[in-house]
Amino acid sequence: MRIAYIHQYYLTPEVWGGTRSYEFARRLAQRGHEVHILTTDLESAGRSRRWHVTIEQGVHVHRLPVAYSNHMSYGRRLVAFAAFALAVSARATQVAPDLVFATSTPLTVAIPGIVASRLRRKPFVFEVRDLWPEIPIDIGALKNPVTKRLAQWLARLAYNGADQVVALSPGMAAGVIAQGYPADRVTVVPNSCDLELFAVPEAEVTRFRGSLPWLQGRSLVLYAGSVGLANGVDYLVHLAAAVRPLDPEIRFAVVGDGRQAECVRQLAAKLHVLDETFFMLPLVPKSQIPVVVASADIATSLFIPLPSLEHNSANKFFDALAAARPVAINYGGWQADLLERSGAGLVLDPRSPDVAAGWLVKRVQDPDWLAQAGQAAGVLAREEFSRDMLFERFERVLLRAATGEGTPRVPR
Repeated sequence: MRIAYIHQYYLTPEVWGGTRSYEFARRLAQRGHEVHILTTDLESAGRSRRWHVTIEQGVHVHRLPVAYSNHMSYGRRLVAFAAFALAVSARATQVAPDLVFATSTPLTVAIPGIVASRLRRKPFVFEVRDLWPEIPIDIGALKNPVTKRLAQWLARLAYNGADQVVALSPGMAAGVIAQGYPADRVTVVPNSCDLELFAVPEAEVTRFRGSLPWLQGRSLVLYAGSVGLANGVDYLVHLAAAVRPLDPEIRFAVVGDGRQAECVRQLAAKLHVLDETFFMLPLVPKSQIPVVVASADIATSLFIPLPSLEHNSANKFFDALAAARPVAINYGGWQADLLERSGAGLVLDPRSPDVAAGWLVKRVQDPDWLAQAGQAAGVLAREEFSRDMLFERFERVLLRAATGEGTPRVPR
């Protein structure tokens, strides 16, 4: 097939961020599909307004300069989303695809997906990466009643305009179905584990740990990911402060950036743990994340305590599994159930870092538990969340949509 693959923030291993679309797109190309990624070019934003095309790993990547940053206000982000949606509607149609695929966030990517699908009379598959608009409403990003209704309308439009829906977690799938979308046309394909990428030689781990004077032979609790409002990384600061009197040798590190990064830094300074037991490191490309995660004793995935965020499918969680490292999370939901079932990590009290500190110290000081939990994480990575295995499921969804198998066709 010729596939128009719409992802506003398509990232490769050479830069920071999740590479799900990159990994799936290159595998589609290897299978003989002609893949056209439609995305933004953040580096050229402000200097050019033209599309430019490159071929990367057999994938045709169409990039349009559109300014965007996690540090932008929500209003400016909405402007960037709208500008991209308008431009891609025309571009996706010109590609003349056999199938249109769009992955959120933002939810506005559904607009060019539906437009190109209708104009070309071809099937459309929509991928749900977050429950929108529930999450922005819950965290207070959408407050205006008109904006809320518009977002809810857009969500219904995205789902109802799709021939098939891919959801990144069971909770996201349930959210789509709750909107009235047929359950038999929703497939869960969670984020996954790049086993080959995370097969890091021990010498690289030793070298990385040795490059950090404050780490050396000490235990490391790691957070590697976005530092946004929903992530609640301030929890890790409070946890570090509570752990310090129990075991002053345990080190905490954040590798990432976002709108809340400076707030996290200031809180760490206020609680007297910054550059003592709590450290903030700069962004690194995805290609360097494996050695960072492999250097940790426990990797974390964090969110503020909102029920809608329990349905997340965060890359950092699956990166920890891929590196065979125990995972600590501070939320419930399907990932908490998975950890409790498998023994691959622990669920920390989300509202009491003091209580969580006692549990964490107990686990960090238990080498047998660390080894067993790490081994269980590796088993999950290989047997349930391998990227190659989940790609097979993903491709089957696209083929089902293309052939109309099990899908009542809507007149185009």
